[in-house]
Amino acid sequence: MRSLFTFIIFLFVYSFGQVYAQPDSVLFVNAKWKTIKISRGIVWKSIHFDSTLFHSNQSINILAIKKRKPIFKVGFERKILKETSKFGSEASALAAINGTFFDIKNGGSVDYIRSNGKEINESIPSKSGLAQHQKAAIVIVGGRLSLALGESLGWEKKISGEDIMTTGPLLLYESRSIKPDSSKFTFTRHPRTAIGITKRNILLLTVDGRDRKAAGMNLIELAQIMRWLGAKSAINLDGGGSTTLWIRNKGVVNYPSDDKKWGHEGERKVANVILVK
Repeated sequence: MRSLFTFIIFLFVYSFGQVYAQPDSVLFVNAKWKTIKISRGIVWKSIHFDSTLFHSNQSINILAIKKRKPIFKVGFERKILKETSKFGSEASALAAINGTFFDIKNGGSVDYIRSNGKEINESIPSKSGLAQHQKAAIVIVGGRLSLALGESLGWEKKISGEDIMTTGPLLLYESRSIKPDSSKFTFTRHPRTAIGITKRNILLLTVDGRDRKAAGMNLIELAQIMRWLGAKSAINLDGGGSTTLWIRNKGVVNYPSDDKKWGHEGERKVANVILVK
């Protein structure tokens, strides 16, 4: 009798847990986002998950841009560093998101940058070869954005396109999952910046972190939410204190962590950005 009673209690607890502990995918897909129209074909979406998504607090911002408009551009500085918001406002852009990895001491990208067909920075490989963020690229042709991947030294110089920015690693590529490496960078939660490509939209995404209100994500989690958003291809950019999404007339909309405060003022100065013109 006791065994039967214990079994009934187990079923009740299990069923109760299934109702209230939704899988992350269901929670994410059914979430109610705050949505604001920025311009025709451009929407800003934001949400905060309170200790629920991946068993953690999460703060996510997305700028969803219809593919029909060719409006993307690489912004850069060769030596100096400046805030993503400053890159955006000085370019009279509609929005800007921080770009790829850079030399925080001396300025300039450590990854390949091309702008208007001219090489601005070469990739600086390590002694063991290309870094993970040098094996994929954002490619802009006629203002339209796509992704590419390669393995060999100098591969990025062979890509056709007015604007090129190597970065990474890739999270998804043409509906295929990309096997992550086993580095600490992959499995540790940080603020993240990413770009995703769905059937209809380009997604500029930031995930906040390094605060009790936002845990950040590892690259496995980042790839998962890109897949749940419908991305066929997606790429990681520089993150951490660099993670910033700026929108004209809205300002910085995420919570940059470089000043270790929960606010919109903690931007890190960076060397390059992706602009929405």
